[in-house]
Amino acid sequence: MKFQAVFTYDEGYKGWVVEIPELPGCVSQGKTLDEASNNVRDAIQGVLKSRAENGDPYVPTGHGVFVGEIAV
Repeated sequence: MKFQAVFTYDEGYKGWVVEIPELPGCVSQGKTLDEASNNVRDAIQGVLKSRAENGDPYVPTGHGVFVGEIAV
């Protein structure tokens, strides 16, 4: 499965905060983009497992969205 991830640099933390809009409350962080990406994968798996165990399994919306950045 693929999820849209929003990465925001946090000056106070001096690292990246990642939110998964399709899974409200699914947030993680890391000092580098790689660390934040790995941590949010764990968070996504935890949210999906928790939802399944509580009778609220995730159903994909089918909306393929990618938000990126283009340097010019």
